[in-house]
Amino acid sequence: MMAEESVPLSKDPEGSETSTSNTPTLEDLEDLLNTGRPSCNHVDEVWPNLYLGDHIAGHSRFGLWKMGISHVLNAAHGTIYCQEPHDFYGTTIDYHGVPAHDLPDFDISPYFYSAAEFIHKALTIPGAKIFVHCAVGISRSSSLVLAYLMIYHHLSLVEAIQTVKKHRWIFPNCGFLKQLRNLDIQLRKKIEQNGKNL
Repeated sequence: MMAEESVPLSKDPEGSETSTSNTPTLEDLEDLLNTGRPSCNHVDEVWPNLYLGDHIAGHSRFGLWKMGISHVLNAAHGTIYCQEPHDFYGTTIDYHGVPAHDLPDFDISPYFYSAAEFIHKALTIPGAKIFVHCAVGISRSSSLVLAYLMIYHHLSLVEAIQTVKKHRWIFPNCGFLKQLRNLDIQLRKKIEQNGKNL
């Protein structure tokens, strides 16, 4: 079942400095992101059969084959470090490219639902494994993985960050973090409204 899209997420409905009952401030989120070990591997499994990593792992077709990867989501499609064409992986891997730039003023939010749907569909296939990457595997790709966990598994942004950080150090840039925070606020509101309608 595809998650419903809502209003554009780049606009901050609550003001980025204000904490809501379920969504902490940007400063609190950055403090949370700064915890734990500040390093990661080329690839880490951050959720069952969901791997997060960098372009080095993404460019290793043999390495991905050895891991059993069946789907690749490239969050830096067409950028300087990730210029492989859609057919780079041949017919053995389903590919989805998101042309995001790791800049605070880049609006990645229009890709939250389509990327989450791609990840979700991949993980519903028995035996499938998905690798999500960007250049370093810390900002763009982690933002899309966090959005997936929030949209399809109903985790709050804090819970999603904590879940991923158990396995990999991540740090979405401040613009992406604002957009994820806005997504969190909207998803919390939707849950509250659905609860009232029951």
